[in-house]
Amino acid sequence: MVDLARVQKELQECNKDVEVSGIRVAPKADSLIHLIGTIPGPLGTPYEGGTFNIDITLPDGYPFEPPKMRFATKVWHPNISSQSGAICLDILKDQWSPALTIKTALLSLQALLSAPAPDDPQDAVVAQQYIKDQNTFISTARYWTEAFAKATGVEEKVKRLIEMGFPEDLVRSILEAVGGDENLALEKLCSA
Repeated sequence: MVDLARVQKELQECNKDVEVSGIRVAPKADSLIHLIGTIPGPLGTPYEGGTFNIDITLPDGYPFEPPKMRFATKVWHPNISSQSGAICLDILKDQWSPALTIKTALLSLQALLSAPAPDDPQDAVVAQQYIKDQNTFISTARYWTEAFAKATGVEEKVKRLIEMGFPEDLVRSILEAVGGDENLALEKLCSA
């Protein structure tokens, strides 16, 4: 059973220095077991200026088992699936310790954005590009950050889809569900 008192304490800890760290965590749909974390893209990286949403689910064994995390915001990185947002990071698997917290896991994700490990990839295509063509990798990562992780980009997408006649609340929920991918959101909106 999840230690809900600990989770509440962790949420307070995460959110008390948001202005300094930029890291936020909030319950998703009034549940302390399903959370949304937000991390800023690290300075000096292709992710700078982006805000990345992390979908967090706490297993029954938390804090003795690691939280299940995936990037809800699409990101171009060797250790993060460009399709599903799955993350390859040791502390989210066998190196987890109950001494770690949701905030330390999010800080580790932010550090991962700064220091890709292409030798242990989650996304082999991105890892190959990172190894063979750094300039193209950096350009692609910057483009994805602009397209999917910048607030202005999201608001522009919402505005365009609303102008097509779709209701704002539906547009926002579908954009969030598809990780900000405007084309996929449009497909879902048209088929609904």
